[in-house]
Amino acid sequence: MTSRTTTTRAVLLAAALLVMTACGTTVSGSGAVADPSPVPSRTPDHAAQEAAAVARHDKLFPEVAAACEGRASAAPTGSAAPDDVPTDPAARKYAENHAYRNEAVLTPSARCRGDAHAARIKAALAGSGGKGAPRTAQELGGLLTGMGYKVETGDVSASSTGGPSFVLSIPESGPCVTGQVGPPVSVKAHGPYMEGGCHEPRGGH
Repeated sequence: MTSRTTTTRAVLLAAALLVMTACGTTVSGSGAVADPSPVPSRTPDHAAQEAAAVARHDKLFPEVAAACEGRASAAPTGSAAPDDVPTDPAARKYAENHAYRNEAVLTPSARCRGDAHAARIKAALAGSGGKGAPRTAQELGGLLTGMGYKVETGDVSASSTGGPSFVLSIPESGPCVTGQVGPPVSVKAHGPYMEGGCHEPRGGH
């Protein structure tokens, strides 16, 4: 074997070691850390997605958009968990078993939109414009649909003690709005429940 051949092979081997080390491959005696996993794809731009959803929402409900114009979409403050954790073991266990009923905390912008939707719906339920409040679940569903809300199966229900009630998920970017056609009329905005959705869970664990 000639000296030139030996030198060439040494250079090629050194180059291969450098490439393998740069790629994160384990090389015997090199000390490089193995990383056989592929390079992860870029994560979605959640801020851009949220902005697009808000834009679609604002196009559907321009009066709500006007009421909340300039409201920053800041991070939510507070926590969906109870502020005071019970020290009594039995009370703590009870709180843990009912944590599924906790609601997600809304950002200031989502709170503004939710409150604006609640006020808008409450005015309609109160019979603004000379129209009486709906007295049946079918009438209530028709009113909400006519206002631009998507009413799913189970979102509107009748009541034996008063007027019909509803649970809505505001299209695109809004929170939940829950209400009842009194007496008295009651409408409020809130975050989705921790187990998902705007309908209050009926059972825990």
